[in-house]
Amino acid sequence: MIIRATLLLLCLTTASFGQNLSTHNIRPSIENSQDGKVKMMPSEGVEYKLLATNKTSTMQKEMNEAAEAGFRFGGVMGGETSFGGSEALVIMTKILSRRDASRFRYKLLATNKTSTMQKELQAAGDEGFEYKGQTVYSSTFGGKEVVIILERDGEAKVDAWEYRLLATKKTGTMQKELSEAGAQGYEFVGVTVSETSFGGKEVVSILRRPIRK
Repeated sequence: MIIRATLLLLCLTTASFGQNLSTHNIRPSIENSQDGKVKMMPSEGVEYKLLATNKTSTMQKEMNEAAEAGFRFGGVMGGETSFGGSEALVIMTKILSRRDASRFRYKLLATNKTSTMQKELQAAGDEGFEYKGQTVYSSTFGGKEVVIILERDGEAKVDAWEYRLLATKKTGTMQKELSEAGAQGYEFVGVTVSETSFGGKEVVSILRRPIRK
């Protein structure tokens, strides 16, 4: 009789605990503690915003509007969608427990000339914008373009970034240029293989190093 009562109590306790988890929408995640042991931690709620456009100028405006509402850049991809045609897609995220409204600003660079991109990239780096992602897609007015997303964090410790854009049609040449840039302290951040209107089929790599004034 005592054993049955104990089992019943355990079942009721377990059911009640499960109901509380559902009510508070707690989703466990795994985290390593200081002593090396694995422990379960509740995940934070996340809200997403998907931006899609075939005009790169529109995308920058929409990204900054989302940033003012507390969203931050998550990822970018260019390609063909069923109804939108050739579009640039950007995913923005917002962790509900944080207050990041107006902390981040975004700059989108798009060009079909890699030589022009180097100049624009460095101008953004001088203003403290940090590389976040790149893709290639065919825009409505610009044709085949390389698109780079940059972010400026209002709380960042780096004053500026020095960028180097490498573009070549030969992977052997890219290997050599990457090694030379690495020896000068440049850190690799992104690469695309694409066909631009003026450069033809190119491998485009982006590298950076911080400038602390």
